[in-house]
Amino acid sequence: MTPPIVEFRGITRIYPGPPELTALREVTMRINRGDHVAVVGPSGSGKSTWLNIVGLLDRPTSGTYLLDGTDTAHLDEAARTAFRATRIGFVFQAFHLLAGQSAVENVMLGLLYRGIPSIRRRAAAMTALARVGLTDRAHAAANHLSGGERQRVAIARALVGEPSLLLCDEPTGNLDSANSVRILELLDELHHDGQTVVLVTHDRGIAAQAQRVLAIHDGTASEQTRTQP
Repeated sequence: MTPPIVEFRGITRIYPGPPELTALREVTMRINRGDHVAVVGPSGSGKSTWLNIVGLLDRPTSGTYLLDGTDTAHLDEAARTAFRATRIGFVFQAFHLLAGQSAVENVMLGLLYRGIPSIRRRAAAMTALARVGLTDRAHAAANHLSGGERQRVAIARALVGEPSLLLCDEPTGNLDSANSVRILELLDELHHDGQTVVLVTHDRGIAAQAQRVLAIHDGTASEQTRTQP
């Protein structure tokens, strides 16, 4: 049986005080290959801590986190960095593009530390840009792109390494309504193509478009299954 992409077994995260803060409380959940999951919760709910642990940016205080079937507790920092780079594609609210570099050069950065020759990195970057519908803007500088185009470049950069998990943190937060719709449609298309997508959002209207919704409140998680239209 194929293991889940993400599996939490009793994950707890406590930040030392004073006062001591329990951000997550024995969270147990799974994200399976091919899922489209929205994660919602108010400020202070533990949502950011959940995201940081899933993204291997933080470690739990107790419990077990399996990523692609691997117990992440056994990974040292170098291995965690390598695992994060190969298994997770990150998309953030801020696009984090190099303004003076072209779209294709920004996407190539997603493969920079893998020892892949430049010509192969460029070819892979062009393929990723085609997936997000930006072939015609590949050589435009990032600072000449619209907000929606910049976010699509950021998504292409996250996809170029063919990650197991696409982890999106408020990806429409800096976009107008029209571009937000286009980005959500793109993520839905990627999901239908087989990509595992996790979207962290404060907007329950956006969350309702996902296949599954994970609600985090006071450090605990509950799940509700959604039916795709």
